[in-house]
Amino acid sequence: MRDRFVTSAGEVLADPRSVIVLADISADAFAPAAARHPDRVVNVGIREQLMIGVAGGLALTGQRPIVHSYAPFLVERAYEQIKLDLDHQGVGAVLVGIGASYDRAAAGRTHLAPADVALIDTLDGWTVHVPGHPDEVRPLLRDVVCGTGSAYLRLSTRSNAEAYPEAGDLRVVRDAGPGAPLLVAVGPVLDAALAAVADRPVTVAFTHRPRPFDTAGLRALAGVEVILVEPYLAGTSSRVVADALADRPHRLLALGVGRAELRRYGGPEDHDRWHGLDAAGLRRSVDAFLDPA
Repeated sequence: MRDRFVTSAGEVLADPRSVIVLADISADAFAPAAARHPDRVVNVGIREQLMIGVAGGLALTGQRPIVHSYAPFLVERAYEQIKLDLDHQGVGAVLVGIGASYDRAAAGRTHLAPADVALIDTLDGWTVHVPGHPDEVRPLLRDVVCGTGSAYLRLSTRSNAEAYPEAGDLRVVRDAGPGAPLLVAVGPVLDAALAAVADRPVTVAFTHRPRPFDTAGLRALAGVEVILVEPYLAGTSSRVVADALADRPHRLLALGVGRAELRRYGGPEDHDRWHGLDAAGLRRSVDAFLDPA
């Protein structure tokens, strides 16, 4: 996904409004684009707060900044600047994060950011895309760059087997019929979710756009049981689902990255297992939810 982003971002620099703002991360990858457009690839050095401040200033002049770094540096470290220099000023930017929840787990806790989408969700009006496949990155980036509001594009090293570039609204990938439990998978957790319920009568829907959440699609598909599987902090979208179904009796199971501090390194697959986001862990949670003792 990162490679697709670099290529696609270089393409959108053909639009004179577009400016890429970096804080050293991926600077080498963007060197060819900087050579072609030396005034529209800005590297502020290892100063993530300044990176957002520069983006806010560029946006105030009518530019469309594309701001890029690892998720913990881009969202967590610079959250105050996102709140003030973008939202409070009433200007938009495109934030593109890599690393996702624990893609760089071997680098330690400094490179883990499972709460990034939850932090963005404290702000109003943001679009959040969580691609599930590299082929989804280019159209999503072009779409948000052509817009005017603020957007967060959350890239990962993880990928589903199949791309669904049009799946902003909920897309049914497995239909178990009317009244069946509904599982909503966000981004790259789809394949694990499908494997987890392969022999259960559960409808599975996919989206790469958790914000704004497709509440109309949710209402059309949901029965009594709703299972939400997100590749970031568990429960991030629970509020949205609960509000959408507030007038209906329903049960919600929200699965994602746990809040407990694991203090472990390992790799992404290890963290999937530790947080119950691999197929076996999801199956255990779904079985306990649908067949309580």
